[in-house]
Amino acid sequence: MNFTYLAGILPAIIFPAATLLQIVRIVRHRSTVGVSKTTWLLFGLANIALYVYTERYGEWQAIAGLLLTAVLDFVIVALAIFAYRAAAAKPN
Repeated sequence: MNFTYLAGILPAIIFPAATLLQIVRIVRHRSTVGVSKTTWLLFGLANIALYVYTERYGEWQAIAGLLLTAVLDFVIVALAIFAYRAAAAKPN
């Protein structure tokens, strides 16, 4: 294992984990208040573009760090649009 291989492991773990934490927060609070749909959509698109740009199609680090994170980004957008729209609109 070399340094670049190990450096690729970090974002492959951190990016999906951080995004998953946002999903957990949304589901626990049943609200998307403060969640920017546009930002998460752009993150998802950027992750896909970076996956293509890096040309590391078969490496698990690229798949987990970029494609899995993109899917999770789009899950956040879907939750914000469809699942918790009404909860976000209700005042406390």
